[in-house]
Amino acid sequence: MISADSSTTRAGRAADDGRTGADAARDSRSAHGFRGWGAMALVIAFSCVAAADALRSGPQREAARQRFSAELVLEAARAAAAAPFTRGQIDGPAPLPHITYDQYRDIRFNSDYGVWRNEQVPFRVELLAAGFLYQEPVTVSVVESGYARQLTGEAQMFVLGPSVAQPLAGQVLPLSGFRVRTRLNSRSVWDEFLVFQGASYFRAIDRGGSYGVSARGLALRTAHPMGEEFPTFTRFWIERPAANAVGLVVHALLESESTTGAYRFSIIPGAETIMDVELTLFPRKELDHVGLAPLTSMFLFDESERTRIDDFRDEVHDSDGLQIVMATGERVWRPLRNPTQLQVSSFTSQAPRAFGLIQRSRRASDYHDLEARYEDRPSAWIEPTSDWGEGSVELIEIPADNEYNDNIVSYWRPKDVIPAGRPWSASYRIRWTSQPRLMPELGKVSATRTGPTFDGKRRLFVIDFTGAGRSVEGLQVDAGASAGALTNLVLQPNRYTGGVRASFELDPGDATVAELRLRLLRTDRGGAESPASETWLYRWTAS
Repeated sequence: MISADSSTTRAGRAADDGRTGADAARDSRSAHGFRGWGAMALVIAFSCVAAADALRSGPQREAARQRFSAELVLEAARAAAAAPFTRGQIDGPAPLPHITYDQYRDIRFNSDYGVWRNEQVPFRVELLAAGFLYQEPVTVSVVESGYARQLTGEAQMFVLGPSVAQPLAGQVLPLSGFRVRTRLNSRSVWDEFLVFQGASYFRAIDRGGSYGVSARGLALRTAHPMGEEFPTFTRFWIERPAANAVGLVVHALLESESTTGAYRFSIIPGAETIMDVELTLFPRKELDHVGLAPLTSMFLFDESERTRIDDFRDEVHDSDGLQIVMATGERVWRPLRNPTQLQVSSFTSQAPRAFGLIQRSRRASDYHDLEARYEDRPSAWIEPTSDWGEGSVELIEIPADNEYNDNIVSYWRPKDVIPAGRPWSASYRIRWTSQPRLMPELGKVSATRTGPTFDGKRRLFVIDFTGAGRSVEGLQVDAGASAGALTNLVLQPNRYTGGVRASFELDPGDATVAELRLRLLRTDRGGAESPASETWLYRWTAS
């Protein structure tokens, strides 16, 4: 059974953006902070003394500089892996380690102090204070002309509200991460589009989007009986971009009890925000349950099942499906569920061409929520850029009774154990986008609905497809179940969607679980069959 540590609380995302009232309440559902995070290590031989000195220095003292290169991050990770793991925790002014959510929201970064704000640079960096859920301090440095300069949370950089003004006034605040702004939607507005904060979490948005699904640097032992281990990014280096740069490069050092890692993120914001990730792990011990390119999201309910949910809205979710392009080219769509018991599903045995957590419901009328803007939440699409070998895409669905907790996790799990004592590397691309662009176009699942048959003895499933044509001529349904029997299979046009609808009844018999599969095939004049749609997958359970 999954440990309590695997439930992600989403409070605090808007803690420092100055919003109040309903907007802040909605945004607070989209932060990332895990209860029971493993704390971080600061054992980095080349920088411990300088970092401590810089953190103690006053506003008038310039932080120490040191030469920087990507190899330096690799050597830092290698050196940390050879040293004992220690947990970092806030060692800042009281009452910072014990503040509440409302107090944390009273600590806001003053955008006037954004890094590069007054320079010809297309990005601005803003610092995030530690406290509340963010109990593990991190160091943030900027790299300019080949030198790294550590940033400190000087008192004047933050606007302190009344609940924290007296104890924190004039103090240097430890940091929990940073956010980045650029002119994403308008030449006159500097929009936030990227945040690194909390354990190894980071998130980004595309043009016109709002925060939803998040990524992590690494997942270890997710849904494992031993409990999950949460690696932490303990240090960041942000390279100063040129005046005409379209992207930003961020380096990070990852640490946990089991491994360390050197990460490089190359990020280009735009109509879709593209992030290339390169990583090298230095395992302290064998890694036998690793999640590569992990994504986390929230799914409470959609139109398919509403029996457990009493809510004025029709849908509530940051993502509504797992999409996979298999190594064979087959496209799979697995609608997400909010189960009554923990569900773990595995797909494929070879590295996929791509996979991701997708938000397909894109109309405001899908939700009827005027504040949360779920229709604007991005999809996160993972494309391997190195050889991942054998393994499986895993989907973990955790029971949830509210929208404040992330309850969906997906990642690539390598088949082979990653051995201790030698480096292990991988790379991939993340596209933060509305929908992944796939060619050639195939019919897509637009809705999944289920309910009892009229006599209550079987389960009715209704799947709507768009993009496979308006007529059923030349189409046939290929469907199957791992248990039970499928009956009353029907394919008909859907005049309301301009697509087609497939439906069937499941008689589970004595089974308590059944894996369902359905796709549309097109037959040409010569009798040859080819896919007309992606493959719909669904796990039915008796509870």
